[in-house]
Amino acid sequence: MIRKLCTIVTKFCVFLFTENCALLFTDYNVCCAVIANGTKILAVQRGPASSHPFQWEFPGGKIHQEETAQQCIVREIEEELTIRIEVMNPLIPVEFNYGFRQIRLTGWICKIASGEIRLTEHIAQQWFRFDEWDTLDWSGADRELILKNQEFFRAIVLGKQS
Repeated sequence: MIRKLCTIVTKFCVFLFTENCALLFTDYNVCCAVIANGTKILAVQRGPASSHPFQWEFPGGKIHQEETAQQCIVREIEEELTIRIEVMNPLIPVEFNYGFRQIRLTGWICKIASGEIRLTEHIAQQWFRFDEWDTLDWSGADRELILKNQEFFRAIVLGKQS
């Protein structure tokens, strides 16, 4: 009886995997804050239990169905950094396939409106200049976002971005 039950459960699991494997490749719309302070930009480092352990990224997260990208980034930054930001302009978005997840990442130029950064989900923070960006081990989508928006990042280094 137990053997028969195990066989049924195994067949059911195989069915779920093969018929619904698209669940493994769910698309996500994600936004992130490119927070500038003078000629430096904020990066945060993910922890060991994350899907991209110890890699650097711009803080942000998934856009919920009932919110705009701007609302999402304000919410995410309040949750992750405990600060309020002013959302300024969007960057050119990127699509990135991690192999287990496809995401569309839109970066937003932001500045701190109030508060002191206190990390709640990341293990480290670093302010960097654009000429230092490739010294960090970036997650794939964030690396692509930087490459696609190099002119913006160069403008920050030159002090031409508010």
